[in-house]
Amino acid sequence: MVMLALPARAAPTFPPLTGRVVDNAHLLSAEGTQALSAKLEAFEAATGHQVVVVTLPTLQGYEIEDYGYQLGRTWQIGQKGKNDGALLIIAPTERKVRIEVGYGLEGVMTDALSNVIIQQKVLPPFKAGDMEAGIIGGTDAIIAQLSASPEEAAAALKAVSKPSHHSKSKIDPGGLIMMIFVLFWVMGGVFGRRRGGLGALLPWIILSGSLGGGRSGNDGFGGGGFGGGGGSFGGGGSSGSW
Repeated sequence: MVMLALPARAAPTFPPLTGRVVDNAHLLSAEGTQALSAKLEAFEAATGHQVVVVTLPTLQGYEIEDYGYQLGRTWQIGQKGKNDGALLIIAPTERKVRIEVGYGLEGVMTDALSNVIIQQKVLPPFKAGDMEAGIIGGTDAIIAQLSASPEEAAAALKAVSKPSHHSKSKIDPGGLIMMIFVLFWVMGGVFGRRRGGLGALLPWIILSGSLGGGRSGNDGFGGGGFGGGGGSFGGGGSSGSW
């Protein structure tokens, strides 16, 4: 049987980090860019968190989730060791938007809250044709959450985590993993007694293979002017489309 080699996928290229607003898709006015940049600069000075808005002409064939976390790692948005950066990414050609969240902010800017911001603040203006209003609205909502007191931030998270009476029940991924673990633990014990000690290690082998890896980042950022502080990303956040 002849195996055909698939062509290697080209690695994505990333725009240079020229400021806190990188409008390569030209969705913002000059005034909007200036106001947004000043707002993000003041926010970073007050909190230490870095937030960058980027618009892209194309995602180069990648899903926005894949492109987003790689962009965050390449730019190294957020402080080294704190990983407290966030990106608002807009790709108008693919009609995709994403809030990408650094490791250190995943507890306060959860996937659920990121999704609410996108659905309520970003997409309605986008669908109405006002891209600038959606970008500003989404940025303001991110800043508001990351600037909030611990009590206010917790209240916002609690509000979006309340289960809807109209939503269908979903399987909790953590609970599913635990069920699989218990199942293989039992099976491992049975086969371990029959064939030696390897069977008892089966669940650990499976879990380490499925859950390990994928969370490493680069340190530092070269170059002058504005730049990332060495933060890293692992895929936290949420996406939407219009």
